[in-house]
Amino acid sequence: MKLEGIHHITAITGDARGNVLFYVGTLGLRLVKKTVNQDDPTVYHLFYADEHGSPGSDLTFFEYPDAVRGSPGAGMVHRIVWRVASERAIAYWERRLAAAGTETERVAGALRFSDPEGLGHELVVASVDDEPLVGGAPDVPRELALQGFDAVRAYSLEPRRSERLLRDTLGFTGGRDGRWEVRGGQRGGLYVYDPAPEVRPRQGAGTVHHIAFASAMEDHEAWRERILAAGAHPTPVIDRFYFRSVYFREPSGVLFEIATIGPGFAADEDREHLGERLSLPPDFEPLRDRLEQTLTALPNPHAGQEVKA
Repeated sequence: MKLEGIHHITAITGDARGNVLFYVGTLGLRLVKKTVNQDDPTVYHLFYADEHGSPGSDLTFFEYPDAVRGSPGAGMVHRIVWRVASERAIAYWERRLAAAGTETERVAGALRFSDPEGLGHELVVASVDDEPLVGGAPDVPRELALQGFDAVRAYSLEPRRSERLLRDTLGFTGGRDGRWEVRGGQRGGLYVYDPAPEVRPRQGAGTVHHIAFASAMEDHEAWRERILAAGAHPTPVIDRFYFRSVYFREPSGVLFEIATIGPGFAADEDREHLGERLSLPPDFEPLRDRLEQTLTALPNPHAGQEVKA
């Protein structure tokens, strides 16, 4: 029983319009699902990914309009690391981001930058043979596009506290210098600890809410039992319609999720039209009329026009 790398990463935004413009218009991801936060259906839950909505490329945002900017600290993910194919791709993104007004920094062959709300990102040249997960943006050459997640970097005060859970329960390997790999039969990724800064952690716009790792559907309940036996405190299995979820905090404080591979975003939309309309799981469908009137109008960066929820 193995986890298939990173399933998705969920963060917070206070500005859904600006969020779409940056992640679709600048980074070339596809908006694959426009739905609501199932724990607070008055606000958006936006999903960006590759052209197919694949686990391993799925960056999601809860929108809390006008949310105060957060400060990542101990127990929080502070940077998302993406794969690209080559040094040529790094140079392309350095130019593209500069043209969009985004400051960048070259660090040991990688490119670092932040989104408009301060969420940290890094691009690295892929060093594994995992399938590239490409967004399919019309203005980004496929050979230069983002290719899915490589890693997340989290702050910890005592990373050794997490070793037993990561290695013995979740099957992560490595651990030297706080660098862990989670790899299944098809895909993998890294989970890396950095020393925590002397700031008070504050969840808010531009911070990561949780990271999810990918599980086969048939293994999902077994993962929950395994986590429970290790002394952690997992939630019951929660049906999110597009996948099933179990949440728990690892000892360093980061909120983890185990999410199933499937049913997927095509459960209620044709793959060719993912993210074009407001998608609501059946339990939330009675709220559609009200939500379509109150949710933020979102821009369509590729069409140069705005579309309602």
